Amino acid sequence: MRRHWAAKGLMFAVFAVAFVFVFGYVVMRLWNWLLPTLFAGAHLLTFWQAMGLLVLCKILFGGIRGGRGGHMHWRHRMKERWEHMTPEEREKFRHRFGDRCGSFGHGSQGSKESKVSGA
Repeated sequence: MRRHWAAKGLMFAVFAVAFVFVFGYVVMRLWNWLLPTLFAGAHLLTFWQAMGLLVLCKILFGGIRGGRGGHMHWRHRMKERWEHMTPEEREKFRHRFGDRCGSFGHGSQGSKESKVSGA
């Protein structure tokens, strides 16, 4: 069982590295095909410059997917859970997490009341 898990992990790592290299190659080819034609001063990129460009984009823009995709999914999922809670469940949630996270629920006074009564 454990050997099978290790083989899957190794295969995943190999595919991840291959994907990064293929993606870098695609960026290099697109740059070298488009930019020198569109802009007179643009130079050709090497493979490693294309990889550096990908890393720079990751740093500046928060990822290739657009940055906020995963965060918005979490927020939407949490909003759905909140809407399906009963008032008692909401109050219990506010009380459990109010001290750690501050006020929760956009203007709700439940966590403020619990802090005042607890003091």
